[in-house]
Amino acid sequence: MNLIEELRWRGLVQDMMPGTDEHLQTKTVKGYIGFDPTSDSLHIGSLVPIILLMHLQKAGHIPVALVGGATGMVGDPSGKSEERNMLPLDQLNYNVKAIQQQLSKFLNFDAQCKNPAQIVNNYDWFQHFSFLDFIREVGKHITVNYMLSKDSVQKRLENGMSFTEFSYQLVQGYDFLHLFKHENVTLQMGGSDQWGNIVTGSELVRRKEGGDVFAFTAPLLKKSDGGKFGKTESGNIWLDAAKTSCYRFYQFWLNVADADAANYIKIFTFIPKEDIEELIQTHAEAPHLRILQKRLAKELTELVHSSQDYEFAVKTSEILFSENTAEALRTLNEQQLLDVLEGVPTFNLAAQKVEEGILLIDALVESGVFPSKAEARKMIQANGFSLNKHKINDISYSLSVTDLLNGKYLLAQKGKKNYHLIILQ
Repeated sequence: MNLIEELRWRGLVQDMMPGTDEHLQTKTVKGYIGFDPTSDSLHIGSLVPIILLMHLQKAGHIPVALVGGATGMVGDPSGKSEERNMLPLDQLNYNVKAIQQQLSKFLNFDAQCKNPAQIVNNYDWFQHFSFLDFIREVGKHITVNYMLSKDSVQKRLENGMSFTEFSYQLVQGYDFLHLFKHENVTLQMGGSDQWGNIVTGSELVRRKEGGDVFAFTAPLLKKSDGGKFGKTESGNIWLDAAKTSCYRFYQFWLNVADADAANYIKIFTFIPKEDIEELIQTHAEAPHLRILQKRLAKELTELVHSSQDYEFAVKTSEILFSENTAEALRTLNEQQLLDVLEGVPTFNLAAQKVEEGILLIDALVESGVFPSKAEARKMIQANGFSLNKHKINDISYSLSVTDLLNGKYLLAQKGKKNYHLIILQ
């Protein structure tokens, strides 16, 4: 199947300009997507545009990743309910460089490649473009009525919209014009919320250059329960391991709903259609085995991080959710231990207490893991408490420094999944 057919069955096409499919079948095409540098890392919401560029390159075309050093100073109103804060220029520049480096993990920029990817920063062509030149060269070609008709504008007018945000579609539209003139880019892709901006860019190319350009968008992802994709109680799932640990990244995909897993494995992986259909069928026969989720988590963790990070995530999952893994727990270094236990409630205990040999029950109450000695005693006697994955049923057990993980941590476990991390101070 051709590129558009491939993307359609994967659920990656929503709107498309006439002739786009034919354009992609007749020549090597340069196509671009813009990335917003509001942070120094992309998150999993950015994976769809990344995947689109990867598909484009795999199909023999040339992907162009535009990092919006200039548009990031303006702020895209598409899909937003309020205007966002402006970032200082030095922070914006730092973010741009970080994102450029991150994208190099997914695309082949090697000049020896038949169709090497490119990265561009629109600040390079906007920094010397004066306001008067812009409204003469760009503004006169697009009417206010045309701009007002866009959904991204209509949804914001009632509550007020600054001229800065109103002008964003012209700024993004000029990107398409510039890339068409100087880089021979004839295709723009993006999320469906970008359709209005993309169409504005194609109009600029047509009116100023008389050129033909093409575009398509991918649907905005939502979870099967209607919730926002990529959002958790603790915030975004980032692609940078320093912001979202590899273990937590792996766990996100491992815990998606069955309906979402069947959708995501088409969108976020490059597994062939026949294999995906077989996976979905096998999963349906034994959903409790979570075959889809496990394969999805593997593919994404290896894509965004590495095979070693995937193996570590699996290993640590087994440590936390399996029995008899006390020795494996001690193989983790301090950073790995903290990554695994990210989000686990933490409690403090004076180091001197452990050095003196405090009773476990007293330590659990003093640190706040249990509200009373009676409750601690009851759970220990009922064989429902573990320390560092060891079952403890002796109410007279005393702590010592040999119990400590990495010299300062104790992992208290009530029942199967109720973990508490005690940190010695």
